[in-house]
Amino acid sequence: MDETHTHTELTDQIAALRRQTFTLLLALIVVSGTLASYLIYQSRIMSKSVEAYKPEAMQVFQNYNQSLPVIRSFVKQLVAYGQTHPDFQQQVLKKYDITPQTIAAPKQ
Repeated sequence: MDETHTHTELTDQIAALRRQTFTLLLALIVVSGTLASYLIYQSRIMSKSVEAYKPEAMQVFQNYNQSLPVIRSFVKQLVAYGQTHPDFQQQVLKKYDITPQTIAAPKQ
């Protein structure tokens, strides 16, 4: 084999690899740009959607905060009842993990 022929083949292969690398990098840039555009679009849509549901969510939070003292009072009454009735304590309170400590430090 001729040394120049081998050199020419290697040069052609290197040029082909450079073209392929350039093409792949260009494709990567296009795909990354498309994905970024799509994510920005979805972000805008979701922020509008969140703003639309915000008043309803605030109403739910207000109702929860208003009902919280009543709920805690009910749980205290359940614990008191469970202390006088062991069957209720074993079946209901243990099943839902309601203890006097749960009332003192509610889960957040």
